[in-house]
Amino acid sequence: MTTETKKYTEFTNPNLEILFTAEQIKERVAQLGKQITKDYADKDLVLVGVLKGSCVFLSDLMREIDLKLSIDFMAVSSYKDAQVSSGDVEILKDLTHPIRGKDVIVVEDIVDTGLTLSHLLELLKTRGANSLKVATLLDKPEPRVVKNLKIDYCGFQIPNKFVVGYGLDAANRYRNLPFIAVLKEAQSAE
Repeated sequence: MTTETKKYTEFTNPNLEILFTAEQIKERVAQLGKQITKDYADKDLVLVGVLKGSCVFLSDLMREIDLKLSIDFMAVSSYKDAQVSSGDVEILKDLTHPIRGKDVIVVEDIVDTGLTLSHLLELLKTRGANSLKVATLLDKPEPRVVKNLKIDYCGFQIPNKFVVGYGLDAANRYRNLPFIAVLKEAQSAE
């Protein structure tokens, strides 16, 4: 058992295997923040967090971006309480403010099939933003259905395993873990 696992035993169980530690995530998010700061100097930047999973990543990422920026949120769903995307995308919460004339980065927790994100990007393209890019903490390319989906800022690429922590959940559990872990029980069910 690692020191980090011992520290969070009240949150973990034997079915969790740490994939990225809190320290690794912090370091990578700082790198992404520096790159976005460089790329968006003199731009009117809006970070659009896709709820609920992106909330932890978005809050850490925005504090690493040394620019004036604004944030907004959308809530979409294609999972419900399942571990596999249904492909049916439902808008649960729309943006509060217009994005016309602004430079937008959609902030995701994870991109796997790409169906939800692709649908969301198509919707946002109709709203007159100057630019529209994607930042994701995790990219899981193996189950990708939307092959031409471009991810502009990626934290980590991961294998085709079900992961939790740092905002990602399994039926609304494990979001509060400070690390990313593979949920082993989900693998045996697949």
